[in-house]
Amino acid sequence: MSHRLLILGCRTMRDGVVVSFVFFVAAVLLFLAATHVVPAVAYARQIVLLLALVLIILAPVVLISTFLISVLPGARAKLENCEH
Repeated sequence: MSHRLLILGCRTMRDGVVVSFVFFVAAVLLFLAATHVVPAVAYARQIVLLLALVLIILAPVVLISTFLISVLPGARAKLENCEH
């Protein structure tokens, strides 16, 4: 199963970048919601801020892992046919 996760293609590269961007935008929106919209009731702000923090940490992790998979030996041959 872990070998299937390391298979890289043009679609996988695009998906990694898109997921990273979505995580980042969602984190920024959650930060704004926690400061302006969410009421200070029953730790609601802290829960929303925790979710935003998790997303802001996962965004570069996904992007860096996609890059690291792309520099594995043999990945260059698979990525040469991609249209960037």
